[in-house]
Amino acid sequence: MDRKKGLSKAEIKEDDELALRPSGEWTKRVNVDIPVWAIRELDRESERRGITRQALIKTWLIDRIDALKGREVG
Repeated sequence: MDRKKGLSKAEIKEDDELALRPSGEWTKRVNVDIPVWAIRELDRESERRGITRQALIKTWLIDRIDALKGREVG
């Protein structure tokens, strides 16, 4: 699926957590329960990279999704 793919009016109406970013990309806020030990590791890695925990999580998730999509195509 294209990351910038448009959503239908019905999809937008039914989900009040959706937000349209200035880039034209739709986003949705989600909550995830993560073990404390994993949060500590995320914090260590994000500090090492000089980015926020949220930025690290987004980067890793997108990298993983892209890798999976590459496997499906290849």
